[in-house]
Amino acid sequence: MDGVVTDTTSAHSDAWKQTFDDFLRFRATRQQERFTEFTSDGDYLTYVDGRPRYSGVEEFLKSRGIELPRGTPNDLPGRETVCGLGNQKNVIFNQIIEKEGVRTFDSTVLLVREMLRRGIKVGLATSSYNSEEVLGRTGAAHLFATVVDGGESAKRGLKGKPEPDIFAAAAANLGVSNAQAIVVEDATSGVQAGARGGFALVIGIAREGNGSELRNNGADMVVQDLSETSLEQINRLVQDKRATDR
Repeated sequence: MDGVVTDTTSAHSDAWKQTFDDFLRFRATRQQERFTEFTSDGDYLTYVDGRPRYSGVEEFLKSRGIELPRGTPNDLPGRETVCGLGNQKNVIFNQIIEKEGVRTFDSTVLLVREMLRRGIKVGLATSSYNSEEVLGRTGAAHLFATVVDGGESAKRGLKGKPEPDIFAAAAANLGVSNAQAIVVEDATSGVQAGARGGFALVIGIAREGNGSELRNNGADMVVQDLSETSLEQINRLVQDKRATDR
């Protein structure tokens, strides 16, 4: 969803930065340490982007050598637990989209509409717990025959990216095998999931100039925007990959 269908990556990155910078600044003052800010290009893309909320907190804190109790999803936002920080980020994220709204990528919507016109099933898989809120603001929810999000993953015990569970679940809901499905992702953890899951094709969208990283982590095709490709080109790549794998 975020970064492929909706232009919400910057809202997520900004919400994480505010959350982590507030935490790190307070911690540095309390422990008389040097404050090192959370960066969007480095920390967000490397440790947080595409991962389930609490997993992103754990991965980033681990990179800084910080250990916090896990807590529970009911922890108050801002509490010094993994869940508390994740919940604080969610509060800030929702404040941002409430103020700024949510925009979709026209090229993605056009491609999805063309797929539907040709009888191709389309589903959405996301780590976000906010899919209903975000998609509801775009009017695009009706385009997806199934949505597997963070809430659904928690209910079903699905592992988050870079494991392929949410994509496999979406494909199963559509009635197709992984080998008959294409994954489109902008996060490194997402293309890793697609590669691990044995999907027909993994398309990486390098909106952050991270094309090499996406390709190195499993993307079969990398574009900066879906306007750079077509269903005919995608189909050819699928056929070529199947021929190579035989």
